Amino acid sequence: MFYTRIMNIDTDLEPDPGFWADIAAIESSLPPRDPVAQVTDIAAVVAVHTAEQYACVAAARSDAMAAAAPHACTDDMIDRSLRLELAAALRITEYAAGDLMALATALVERYPAAWDALHGARITDQHARFLVDVLDSVDPAIGSRLIDDAVSLAERLPAGTFRRRLGDLATAATAEALADKHARAVDERRVSVAPAGDGMSLLTAYLPSVEAHAIFDRLTRMGKAIAGHRTGRDGADAALATPGAASADEVPPDERTLDQVRADILGDLLIDGRCDGHAPAVAGIRPTVVVTVPVLSLLDDSHAASEPATVEGVGPVPIDQARRLSGGATSWLRVLTHPETGAVLSVGRHRYDPPPELRRLVRWRAERCMAPGCVMPASRCDIDHTVAWFDGGNTSADNLAPLCAGHHTVKHHGGWTVVQLPDSGGVVEWTSPYGRRYLVEPERRMPVFRAAQPSERAAPSDDRAAPF
Repeated sequence: MFYTRIMNIDTDLEPDPGFWADIAAIESSLPPRDPVAQVTDIAAVVAVHTAEQYACVAAARSDAMAAAAPHACTDDMIDRSLRLELAAALRITEYAAGDLMALATALVERYPAAWDALHGARITDQHARFLVDVLDSVDPAIGSRLIDDAVSLAERLPAGTFRRRLGDLATAATAEALADKHARAVDERRVSVAPAGDGMSLLTAYLPSVEAHAIFDRLTRMGKAIAGHRTGRDGADAALATPGAASADEVPPDERTLDQVRADILGDLLIDGRCDGHAPAVAGIRPTVVVTVPVLSLLDDSHAASEPATVEGVGPVPIDQARRLSGGATSWLRVLTHPETGAVLSVGRHRYDPPPELRRLVRWRAERCMAPGCVMPASRCDIDHTVAWFDGGNTSADNLAPLCAGHHTVKHHGGWTVVQLPDSGGVVEWTSPYGRRYLVEPERRMPVFRAAQPSERAAPSDDRAAPF
């Protein structure tokens, strides 16, 4: 089929009749082609041609600028003219043409290393777009300093993970301005309502990210408790144990989705502050938000600029806010990290809210679902035994990883093989049904300890390196 497409052009040449027979014989002798390899081959070609298109657009803009220079045309007028031309030629909107021009100019003129990576098919167009979005949002000097690290990350990470990691790098590079920007943004906090048609409205709250995620976490936990109640997973006998409650046969079936339950709970809590219409299991639920603070940043202002605090699912937050959260509020799980190794010093033992400490530690280490490219926060994931318990797997940090419900199902029923690499501090290797390998690194590495060998125990020395 591939050769047929190549030869299907207008030409006066007619190949020898035996040509196609030879091609067919060659193709039949080859092993079956991996269809995913075909997809990736085409994606590489698309990346190369996309980079070429960006180069042509940037060159067209440069030529237009040079041609218009004697006529004293403004840059805006030149861009408008070229934008109209591209929109008409490509049959796209002028907005899309403007976006194309802006991206082409950024890659070719400001970030040529990223353009080169795209042209070499080492990154995708989506990576290139994310790179420009993030680096254009910071001071040009910071963008220039981050470009090499940005390209390196783009070449090895899925696009979604890359965008988040690069965003964290950019935020850390501008940490000194984070507190001021956050303070200005907090001044704009508000709640608004807008009609959405069909008797519905959008209730929108613009809040600090930490509080917003805490609210959403509580709604999600309460919603899942209700779902567990109605399916018998949690508190199946709760209604029968409540004085005056209807019998199980009298309870109408609840077929609401999790989104619908969250919306109903939000309305109940805000209107009258009660959730009497829901399962008793939701009554004591409080939000859990994980705040990770480098211990020196927590104690010393001189380290705060270089090592900001982070909130799971949110990203960097001002160190002053992290200090307040780490001061004892019961809705926050505090994690202090060693300033050099990143090892856990404390996970706030006063917050022993099951699941147990090992479960919390595994979630803290990964921060997100450990499937390739997934960004689901670990707090909303299942904790999976990498080697199943019934296959002899241990309940230990080197055999546990958070997986969202969808990827948990794929791991067990999708034909994938998943292992944790030994002595890796939590790196998970996924092998696809086609035999392709994908490594997923946790957000934080834990030190790996190994038992001393008998010979090492027999002849210790003061200058021997630590066994980890």
